[in-house]
Amino acid sequence: MKLIRFGAVGNEKPGVQLENGTKIDVSAFGTDYNEEFFGNKGIKKLEKWLASNQDSCPEIDANTRLGAPLTRPSKIVCVGLNYVMHAKEAGMEVPNEPVLFFKSTTALVGPNDDVIIPKNSTKSDWEVELAIVIGKKASYVEEADAYDHIAGYVLHNDVSERAFQIEKSGQWCKGKGCDTFAPIGPFIATKDEIKDPNNLNLWLKLNGEVMQNSTTSDFIFNVEHVVSHISQFMTLLPGDIISTGTPFGVGLGLKPPVYLKEGDVMELGIEGLGVSKQVCKAYK
Repeated sequence: MKLIRFGAVGNEKPGVQLENGTKIDVSAFGTDYNEEFFGNKGIKKLEKWLASNQDSCPEIDANTRLGAPLTRPSKIVCVGLNYVMHAKEAGMEVPNEPVLFFKSTTALVGPNDDVIIPKNSTKSDWEVELAIVIGKKASYVEEADAYDHIAGYVLHNDVSERAFQIEKSGQWCKGKGCDTFAPIGPFIATKDEIKDPNNLNLWLKLNGEVMQNSTTSDFIFNVEHVVSHISQFMTLLPGDIISTGTPFGVGLGLKPPVYLKEGDVMELGIEGLGVSKQVCKAYK
């Protein structure tokens, strides 16, 4: 199943994208895609509800804005330097264990919303990433049990301001958590739709030019390892997002480096998780 949210900013409703691409309004189901939904077997309940109620669900106009496909989670945990080739292009050693940082939940926007280049930014950058949505509370989880705690997967652009992140203080959160720096979607694909999250093609284009084109098989730490590892240090709640890192091809790694400017268009996608598109706007 593909979970979407649609409507104006701040007034999004839950929906489902059907196999034929049609989007339907499931707000009559009675709950949004939040911690309670994911933590109380909401996906299975929704599937059962749709079996009897799908035909009465209104169809969503194709031009309707898509929001982030879940409500604001308790946290967004990110893994840095999690692709072999990306670590090399960044000139950094391959880490011995996952490098973790947080992205602010206020950075979340819809998949096709504008990305706002922050005030005083000179080095904003792109990062296509596979993100995991937690489906069951996870604390001290073994790798063998990691998939039991996953609800699904979603496309994420981990937009990053490199001067804020690296040069000014070396505090990654400053360069990762700016408003609009976490476009996610278009949908959450439930885990049954993605046969092997550790072998998915992912790509990003800037103004039509391919910048990133790789596969999650280049992971240093795979999906089950990441979920298990993070759960050793904090409790993961239903609806939490784990973003698993980006492959090579970011602006920082180019010679000379290339950074985002007003009017730039980022288009990105992951096999089985759809495509998103963001236009860069300057902060005003």
